[in-house]
Amino acid sequence: MTTLHTDLTTPPPRLPVRDKAAGRQRAWGGVSPMLGRLATERATGVLVRERGSLYLADGQVVHAESPAVPGLDVLLTARGTLDAEGWRDAVGAAGKLHRVGRFLVESGRIGAGALEVCHLGTLYDAAYFALAPSGTPGHFKYGDTHWLGPVRPVPVAAVEHETLRRRALLHRIWPDPAPDSAPLLLSGSPAAPTVTARQHAVLALVDGVRTAADIALALARPAFHTLVDVRRLAAAGVIAPEATPTPAPAPVVPPPPSESSAPPAPPGTLPPSFADPNITLLKRLRDALEAL
Repeated sequence: MTTLHTDLTTPPPRLPVRDKAAGRQRAWGGVSPMLGRLATERATGVLVRERGSLYLADGQVVHAESPAVPGLDVLLTARGTLDAEGWRDAVGAAGKLHRVGRFLVESGRIGAGALEVCHLGTLYDAAYFALAPSGTPGHFKYGDTHWLGPVRPVPVAAVEHETLRRRALLHRIWPDPAPDSAPLLLSGSPAAPTVTARQHAVLALVDGVRTAADIALALARPAFHTLVDVRRLAAAGVIAPEATPTPAPAPVVPPPPSESSAPPAPPGTLPPSFADPNITLLKRLRDALEAL
């Protein structure tokens, strides 16, 4: 008989421990899985999504656009950094060459630092809306470049990280996203004493018609900054989104009466299907003969 000797002083082998950080990284495909794949392959082109577009060069984001945010031209000209005529000249002279940004700096119309700061603000602002959750799949056009030209490329990971940070910030301020896109109304309650000058400017444009994007464009401010003010005002009960009208219920049309539900016909009355003129004449003749 074979005896099995066990050394009780030797501890059993440790069970494998799952790397939680690696697991989270595998489970999270980023804000946009397609954008992550394009960054990996160092693609150049434009990713078109429902609420905006992101331009890539060698896998990095070089520009972003969205109809929800004021463009770079609006921010530059509204702040007096660049006059409108100078912007039009730059687009006309270098737009087809895709080097408007370089032309603005080389012609002395704007400093390189000022252009870079304003461009990065516009890029992150538009990327937040372009990367919003959507039920419409995006598509990528390889080789397309933006007429502005490269200013300062931003890694995709940085754009996604900033997008998630902004989502979390808005959720902490006020978790209801309805004020972001609906027409805004004054709630009628007195303004809170902590309303800032920036928020007063927003309140002055709340008229039941304008949305947060409309207000940002009117004020020539980044749209995300306007969303922050809007959600804080909503959290304070000063403004509210316009309620979506409930559709009126469709009128109930009673069904046509069936033969089973119709009242019984008097005795001797023929059904409508038998109401023939010849039959009526014969009945009159019968009645007349019986009366003789």
